[in-house]
Amino acid sequence: MSREAENTGFDCIHCGQLIPRQLGGSYRNHCPRCLYSRHVDITPGDRAADCGAAMEPVGVDHTGKKGFLLLHRCTRCGQVDRNRLAPDDDMDRVIELQRPR
Repeated sequence: MSREAENTGFDCIHCGQLIPRQLGGSYRNHCPRCLYSRHVDITPGDRAADCGAAMEPVGVDHTGKKGFLLLHRCTRCGQVDRNRLAPDDDMDRVIELQRPR
């Protein structure tokens, strides 16, 4: 599947907001409002997962190569994935995820 075919808008699985496609050379894989995603990949970009459940944002990680990454955990099967932050993500929510629990 091409990046252009992947870069589509969607209805958020968690908050229901209509999310537009990502502009600027990347593609959107989570809601910028509530930061939830959907479990669609086994390996990044393959769209081969049959699960389809909500991926809850559970933390933030950082690597020198990719910068800040959202950590998502599947609410059904428990798989954990990392996704780059988007420029329009709710930064208050991102900061909240970094606070100790």
